[in-house]
Parts: sequence; C-alpha cells; structure tokens
Amino acid sequence: MKLYIVGAGPGAPDLITVRGLKLIQEADVVLYADSLVSEELIKEAKPSAEVLKTAGMHLEEMVQIMKERLLEGKKVVRVHTGDPAVYGAIMEQIALLKEAEIDIEIVPGVSSVFASAAAVGAELTIPDLTQTVILTRAEGRTPVPEREKLRALAEHHSTIALFLSATLTKKVVNEMLAAGWSKDTPVAVVYKATWPDEKIVRSTLENLDEDMKANGVRKQAMILMGWALDENIHQKDYRSKLYDKGFTHGFRKGV
Repeated sequence: MKLYIVGAGPGAPDLITVRGLKLIQEADVVLYADSLVSEELIKEAKPSAEVLKTAGMHLEEMVQIMKERLLEGKKVVRVHTGDPAVYGAIMEQIALLKEAEIDIEIVPGVSSVFASAAAVGAELTIPDLTQTVILTRAEGRTPVPEREKLRALAEHHSTIALFLSATLTKKVVNEMLAAGWSKDTPVAVVYKATWPDEKIVRSTLENLDEDMKANGVRKQAMILMGWALDENIHQKDYRSKLYDKGFTHGFRKGV
C-alpha cells in the first residue's frame, strides 16, 4: 500500500507539478487542506473520486480515513499547500502511516517563499551581498529551539524568509533590531502569493508592523527581509562568476 503526499504549490492551480496533477487526476480518494489549497485544482479529480476536506479534521481522524481507504485497495492522495517539506506537518502523518506498514511517496511543490520572491521580482541570493537564505518563523504559541530564536538567526545578516509570522511583526522587528539590523532594511510582504487576491506590501523593518496593519495583512503572508529585497538593487553592480566572461568553468573558457 502507498499513500501519495502531493505539494499543491502556493495557490495558483497551474503551479502544481505535472506529477502532482497526474496523481490527483488518477486518485480514487483525495484529501486536501481546504483552507489553503485551491478548489480549482481539486476539481481536476475524476468525477468518481471521493474528495474530503481536512481543515476540520484532527490527525488521527485523517490518518484513519487514509488507512481505511488504502485497505480497500483505493489510490489515496493527500494534497498539501506549498511544498510539504516546509511547515507541512507531514512527519506525524507519516509516523502513524508507517506503523500500519504503509509506504509514502512525497511529490514536492512550489513553496510560497519562492512564489513570493517571484511576485516581487527578487533574487534572494546576491553575489557579494548575501549567499544564504534562512527559512524560519517567529516564535508564537509553538516554541522554537533556543539556538534558533530569530535574534540568533538574524545575526547572520542574510536574507530571511518568515513563514507563519504575520501576526507577530512587532516581535519580529524587535528581534531583528536587537540583532543589529538597520531600521531601513528592506522588507517585502506577499499576502496569498499567486492567488487572485495576492497583495504585495513593500516596507522597511522600522515601518513593517504599521504597513501590514494599514494593508490589512494578518495571515497567509510571507515576509522576506534583507538587502536582497532592495527595490533599487538593479542599479548596483552585483555580478556572479557564472556569466563573467573571464571565468572558466566546465562549459566555457574565460577570455
């Protein structure tokens, strides 16, 4: 028996992978996070498929349904938003399914962090500026390990992408400033990246909380921070070695 966990991508139904779409179309049973996954995508399921919304289910209830349907010989697909590997809560599902000797195949999806970078036209790694992207979240009701507190991570002064943090912006700003970030550090907030009601808020660290409140953004938002998000970065001469005419690599000799 095998369960398929499919990443639906950030929102737009045509951003799912070809493999993920095929699995949804072939499935006998589709379980999906209805609070975050596009209904238009789920309409790709065949007419005879059993389609179940999981936003109102608890873990054991959802896993029990998966096991029962698999034991009936049905093809079961679990659809998650974005990419399942990042804040997807799949580990606890997999643990219970493995206890029942059920195999798992995970199909990756486009994460909201990269959809958000695309929405604002940004590259998150800029030569001579930052070569690191930290994917994390502010500490809320769910704690984070001490060594992973936002202030500690911010001391790297790399690009930071914050998931699940739209209601914690005051705390975010305080942590970043305490780590030595300047008040004018560029910030881009993308609400519901790739959805029809996508909204982009350009701000600075100092004005982040106020600007998000003014735009009514308090959930389903990706917060991208760092100088890679500078709207005027294109005016600066940051260049990689990859396309430098004097740089030799396996496919080209430098001149």
